[in-house]
Amino acid sequence: MKPRIAIPVPHSGDREYAERALPQYEAAVRGAGGEPVRIELEQTPAEVKRQIERCDAVLLPGSRADVDPEKYRAERHEKTAASDSKRDTVDELLLEDAYHKHKPVLAICYGLQTLNVYRTGSLVQHIESAINHSAGRTVPKAHTVEIDPSSRLGEIVGAKDGRTIAVNSSHHQSADAVGDGLRVVARSPEDGIVEALEGTAPDHFVLAVQWHPERSINDAPELAESAQAIFRALVEAARVKR
Repeated sequence: MKPRIAIPVPHSGDREYAERALPQYEAAVRGAGGEPVRIELEQTPAEVKRQIERCDAVLLPGSRADVDPEKYRAERHEKTAASDSKRDTVDELLLEDAYHKHKPVLAICYGLQTLNVYRTGSLVQHIESAINHSAGRTVPKAHTVEIDPSSRLGEIVGAKDGRTIAVNSSHHQSADAVGDGLRVVARSPEDGIVEALEGTAPDHFVLAVQWHPERSINDAPELAESAQAIFRALVEAARVKR
């Protein structure tokens, strides 16, 4: 049986966006040898819990929402988007289950932000930088990220001796204060924006990237190689855990 990877629907209020975005994550998981399990946001917490009990890992995707600043005790910035309480509830249930049972976690873009806030971290509500972090899907290589060679991420993408890779980027927020049990493992070298976090517990696979590897799976080799490696690492960690 293939490892089952729980993926929440990206947004409860914009089904068109969700149905456009979600298949990319599902295809990336299938390509890595896993079975994606779609978690609908309209379910009750009890229904979500029953569904995720049968899953081996969690993938938190991007979203058009922003995390409610009240969750990290901050005043709302004028450019902070509306929150999505249904998505937030499902993300919290998935993370609670993953941390309780040591299930692997891969968080992407908004997923990184919900993970960091769940672990009591905070966010930069709007990035002010000359680097275009919100380039979107029309720009395959938005900017570069510099990866800590000693990190799990560095091992995954082959950056043991230090490596800067090009990424597809579409975000206007990022991690600020880092949450409990997480550490920064990649930054944008030009402006220092946090681009990846990972868990500090060696026996629990927790990886979060601010860019969109699911969009680069079938792109140019320099983008596809690291993107595919990230999803393979999640699926392999799920297989080992199961």
